[in-house]
Amino acid sequence: MTTPNEGAEAVPAVRRRSESFDSVVWEPSERWVRATKGDVTVVDSRRPVLVWEPARPVPLYAFPAGDIRMDLLRRTERPANPRRHAGATVFYDLVLADLKIAAAAWTYPGEELAGHVSFEWFGREVLDHWYEEEEEIFVHPRDPHKRVDALPSTRHVQVEIEGTVVADTRAPILLFETHLPVRYYFPREDVRLELFTRTDARTRCPYKGVATEYWSWAGGGDVRPDIAWSYPDPLPGVRIIKDLVAFYDESVDIVVEGERQERPVTFFSKPSR
Repeated sequence: MTTPNEGAEAVPAVRRRSESFDSVVWEPSERWVRATKGDVTVVDSRRPVLVWEPARPVPLYAFPAGDIRMDLLRRTERPANPRRHAGATVFYDLVLADLKIAAAAWTYPGEELAGHVSFEWFGREVLDHWYEEEEEIFVHPRDPHKRVDALPSTRHVQVEIEGTVVADTRAPILLFETHLPVRYYFPREDVRLELFTRTDARTRCPYKGVATEYWSWAGGGDVRPDIAWSYPDPLPGVRIIKDLVAFYDESVDIVVEGERQERPVTFFSKPSR
């Protein structure tokens, strides 16, 4: 890697709050992180920093400039939205051959993260692939302060849509994810998939991988689309949910051991389309 800012200072090995921007916190990570665009490795770092910006519940990575192909970055005008990225004023376009991606990267103001550069993830993932060690990650860096546990259970769990029981099992997998309601994953033989229509939806999760199978309710009524999903090839940490089917608790009625659960209200209460 080449850079005009060689020798960026090391970030303290504890979580810290920015002295320049009170609501920005960061901590170093020991993960080896790489990112590519096409066949070009743009980031290759063994000393990334996780940064939590204000009003964003998930982190971004910032990298010492020496771990980035700075020769591919061109300083550019500040984007129109002045609230972007915690007061950042220095932005870069990413330029490769005949491709230019505007405002793809930036530096944070102040001395705490001087010499570090971040790349856009939210809304538009500028780089094609991100890796932590040898495992690809999606959507955003994994938060080390969150957990995802997928546990087998013998609870009796049912799902109802518009009064119809569409899933009924005594062998669910319960997936517990920090700050989200428990998700109940059902064996396919315990789901009435004939009541649904397969869709072309796909979603990605940094903790579970890529959900490439989605179904919408075919019975009419005011039911959100893409109500159920499955991970045919989940990440190793949750391999146990492979090919199982889950539903949005926010939009269906879940009955556990005969007790109807209250529908949670989360970001996922909104329709996916």
